[in-house]
Amino acid sequence: MRRRAIGAILPILLIICWEIAAVLINNEFILPRLESVLAVLASPTTDILGSGSLINNALLSIERVAMGFGLAAAVGIPLGMVMGYWPRAEDFVDTTVQLFRPIPPLAWIPLALAWFKTGLLSMTFIIFIGAVFPVLLNTVDGVKSVNRTWVESALTFGANQRQILAKVIMPAALPTIWTGLRVGFGISWMCVVAAEMLPGTTSGLGYLIMYAYNWGQVQVIIAGMIVIGFIGLLIDGVFRAVESRKFTWRGMTR
Repeated sequence: MRRRAIGAILPILLIICWEIAAVLINNEFILPRLESVLAVLASPTTDILGSGSLINNALLSIERVAMGFGLAAAVGIPLGMVMGYWPRAEDFVDTTVQLFRPIPPLAWIPLALAWFKTGLLSMTFIIFIGAVFPVLLNTVDGVKSVNRTWVESALTFGANQRQILAKVIMPAALPTIWTGLRVGFGISWMCVVAAEMLPGTTSGLGYLIMYAYNWGQVQVIIAGMIVIGFIGLLIDGVFRAVESRKFTWRGMTR
């Protein structure tokens, strides 16, 4: 409780500074007053400039993130397990991974538009590219960090490779994999907002922000940014809660 109270101090100070600056500037097109933004946030189901409500656009963004992030997890975790457990597989794939990993997800946008056109597939692809590498590399690291004694003990008791992967490697590596999922989700959330700002997109929080910019509605832009921040904070809190409840044993093994 005390930590939360301390953590709330800086946001409150920023809000106070924002309100003071807005009063001094006195220009809604540069920095709107707090009350203007709160008015938008207080009506989440109201249609905004014919672009849908805050809630509808937020739900569409979450749905897109779920698709791209789910695909990244479905690819990154199994591939990371294979790379982490079998060195030859890592030797075969790692150079390619390291070649593509530094490329920013936004650099893939032209190819995504060329391959999938504007729409759900291109946005899912951008989110997938952003999330897959953190998930993959954390999975590899998690598998490599598993205590070899546990694996050797399982072999001694006659466990086969499938049983070792499923009952020894996977549970032991899960905390690190979870960290990769958490990082990957954060990047996914950033990618979806950027992807929704592409020409031809007609929904989502990123689209709403760009649409509001074209109409000079800065209070809507800031309201959209606040919603993005709160959703990211909320879902990150879920990841943290699961981590603190399910993976407390990790500290005992170090």
